[in-house]
Amino acid sequence: MIKIDKELLEFISYAAKNTYPNEFAAFLRDEEGVISEVVFSPYSVFGNSSATISHFSLPIDTSIVGTVHSHPTRNGSPSEGDLSFFSHYGKVHIIVRYPYENDDFFFYSRNGERLEYEVI
Repeated sequence: MIKIDKELLEFISYAAKNTYPNEFAAFLRDEEGVISEVVFSPYSVFGNSSATISHFSLPIDTSIVGTVHSHPTRNGSPSEGDLSFFSHYGKVHIIVRYPYENDDFFFYSRNGERLEYEVI
């Protein structure tokens, strides 16, 4: 079971709302078994149909376990592009869909399988 900090989910929701109608994306950091921080990459581009994050500007960091990005629609399912992206970056990937409330978070594995999560 994936564990995530409640305040981090609130921050992700806030970030998604503030970049709407564009998507946003960031990396996820795990501390002591709980996803507790997002890491924004310099040179990221947030667009209305996609977001691009640059992994080249990140330091080597073994605490990064995956990614998060928003969908400015009611679709919480990963696209083909999302699935390709997931396969390259960690083991946990979050999609938060519009309107970015508590029930709008979807967790996926690097293979696109739904994951259960617990809010801490």
